[in-house]
Amino acid sequence: MSVKLAIVYYSTYGTNHEMAAIAAEAAKAAGAEVRLLKAPETAPDAVVKGQDAWAAQAEKTADIPEATAEDMEWANAYLISAPTRFGIMSSQMRAFIDTLGGVWGKGGLAGKPVSAMTSAQNPHGGQETTLVSFYATVMHWGGIAVAPGYTDEVIFKTGGNPYGYSHTQGTEFTEEVKTAIGHQARRLVEVAGKLA
Repeated sequence: MSVKLAIVYYSTYGTNHEMAAIAAEAAKAAGAEVRLLKAPETAPDAVVKGQDAWAAQAEKTADIPEATAEDMEWANAYLISAPTRFGIMSSQMRAFIDTLGGVWGKGGLAGKPVSAMTSAQNPHGGQETTLVSFYATVMHWGGIAVAPGYTDEVIFKTGGNPYGYSHTQGTEFTEEVKTAIGHQARRLVEVAGKLA
């Protein structure tokens, strides 16, 4: 059985979209079948169009499909990436998660490995609490949290966060950053392959 990975992201200005795209390439190279999906936007259209950078990101990613419950049923592994808002995931991602009650109710999320990434405006903007609180959701699903831990030295070079890669908005996507994201994606695919 092959690894079917749903990478679900939400991105206002493009940071988490870039992270998800890097992860998707690494996961494909590791042999996974990947669906790159975005969480549906919940902000009013007028608000999105009222901010140039937000509107530009929405237009840039208009061709990326929105994640559905059916995608979550299809996948046997998940990588979730969303920005930190006040120490938890953005409301758009939480709203998507709240639509999964039907899949969860029939055990469709149980036993599947899950990893998460996030971003914030500053290096200590709540990234760790965002990831740890999301893993509590994974436990409710009966999922298996697959954090990167300290399984590669690149973790120390990119902030030392063992819960999942976290990016500071506005900083460059260096080769070390890409390596850290790629390591997390490959680790998830490896664990998912063993479970499959």
